[in-house]
Amino acid sequence: MTAPAIDTEPLDQALAELREGAASWTTTPIAERIALLERLMPRIVDSAADMAAAGARAKGYGPDSPWAAEDWAGAPWALAQNVSAYLHVLRRIAAGKDPVEAGAVHVRDGRTRVDVFPATGWDTLLLNGFTAQVWMRSGITAQRVRDRAAGEYRGRPGRPAVALVLGAGNVAAITALDILHKLYAEGQVVVAKMNPVNAYLRPHFEDVFAEFVARGWVRFIDGGAAEGGYLAAHEGVDAIHVTGSDRTHDAIVWGTDEQAAERRRDDKPLIGKPFTSELGGVSPCIVTPGPWSAADFRFQAEHIVTSKMNNSGHNCIASQILVVPREWDGTERLLEEIRKVLRALPPRTDYYPGAAQRLGAVVEAHPQAETHGEGDCRILVPDITDHDDMLITGEVFGSALGVVRLPGDTPAEFLRHAVDFANDELPGTLGATLIVHPRTEKDHRTAVEEAVAGLRYGTLGVNCWSAIGFLLGYTPWGAYPGHTRQDIGSGIGFVHNAFMLEDIEKTVLRAPFAPTPRGLFTGSPSLSPRPPYFVTNRTARTTIERVTRFTAAPAIAKLPAILASALRG
Repeated sequence: MTAPAIDTEPLDQALAELREGAASWTTTPIAERIALLERLMPRIVDSAADMAAAGARAKGYGPDSPWAAEDWAGAPWALAQNVSAYLHVLRRIAAGKDPVEAGAVHVRDGRTRVDVFPATGWDTLLLNGFTAQVWMRSGITAQRVRDRAAGEYRGRPGRPAVALVLGAGNVAAITALDILHKLYAEGQVVVAKMNPVNAYLRPHFEDVFAEFVARGWVRFIDGGAAEGGYLAAHEGVDAIHVTGSDRTHDAIVWGTDEQAAERRRDDKPLIGKPFTSELGGVSPCIVTPGPWSAADFRFQAEHIVTSKMNNSGHNCIASQILVVPREWDGTERLLEEIRKVLRALPPRTDYYPGAAQRLGAVVEAHPQAETHGEGDCRILVPDITDHDDMLITGEVFGSALGVVRLPGDTPAEFLRHAVDFANDELPGTLGATLIVHPRTEKDHRTAVEEAVAGLRYGTLGVNCWSAIGFLLGYTPWGAYPGHTRQDIGSGIGFVHNAFMLEDIEKTVLRAPFAPTPRGLFTGSPSLSPRPPYFVTNRTARTTIERVTRFTAAPAIAKLPAILASALRG
């Protein structure tokens, strides 16, 4: 098949302009890089409402819809939060401090870990009870972690280079955050090819990055696979980062012709440039049995449904398999609460291209499938027993949730089965969520610690949907190490990572098991109400809009309005 003809002149011109600008970015001092971000932040706020509204319209609902909270969280707030994280770290370096405080790096059970969140007092206040810790690879010492952090600003700057960012079509902020990572963590200027699904974001991004565009450090390009392939192979591109599917990665690296499989087998890529990627997979949510109250079942059902229904399930980190204990008398009760939450949500469409066909295939393959929305959306498959099931073997990228029941008379026995199942049966290693009652964790501490250590995922959320790691900025985002270009899995490399840590294995997030004030009685005390990212939160859009403006310009005077909205959620 002949490749579609494309106009290569603007692509060549963009790369030529970036090549000219690369050297000036490399020599831009840290004080000016900080100032650039300080001047960028107000442009995020100025673009925020229009950016969020554009996302809402593209997904088929209005900017005042309850669903629009995700467009605030996944675009302006995520962008402001990540910029804020970079500013915090860069200001430390500019002041002559180490990027990471010495006390944040410590060794436990022979492994070096870094406390990365909360990083500021504002973090502690706004996400009270939420923590994040980066686990380093085996054998990495605390001293090496401190010495290697933020090498771009501490004696190991990158050479002038042009990076190609192939943008994702689902979450609005992904492309912008990948641009920031390439610029600030790797010292590379960027040509960003917008995904056709959300190319409507280009003018908003050009406004936000206006100063970088004017100085020849960022260029935005529209187009499809043909333009992406041309840019990837171009001699003017030095490195590539893609967010998407393993098919996208393999098409670029190995090609799509009859010789592609042979090239892959012999490790003879068409493109051998440095190539990082974030490619999704089948993400599990593991529910540990415990002494749950009626309120716990309801709250965790809302949590689980959020991890599925945010963005209609069009997330690389959406929970696709709910792993539950077969013998626990709470399993059916939890599933019934999940059904209630699914039925109560306002209508929306699965907007991503191909979703209707993928979800239709799920329903066709599962006679027992339940649908809890209009048409074939909000699908629950309540008992999957075949480990060759399509929901286990491949990412659906839509609003379908499968349930797998595993044996185990005790939490320890169940967790051993769950960890083995997640690691060995489910493709992908991007993220997993583990739900465990504080009393269960206290009574079975060794078993829970072994599960946390044993799950091979780039981000593990304990009582916290692992997608929160995408948003915080301080938390590295990427697949568990070990994939290769011949077996790419969920990808290679980490982005975001404001502390610019190296030798990363994974991030472990933790959140309160129950909101305030009920957390006092469950053993997880905090000041956090129902999280604003929950799809059931009644004031989510208002809260996240206010948090976005606060993140861009913190002020005590803004806190009462945030707290008032959050507590009504």
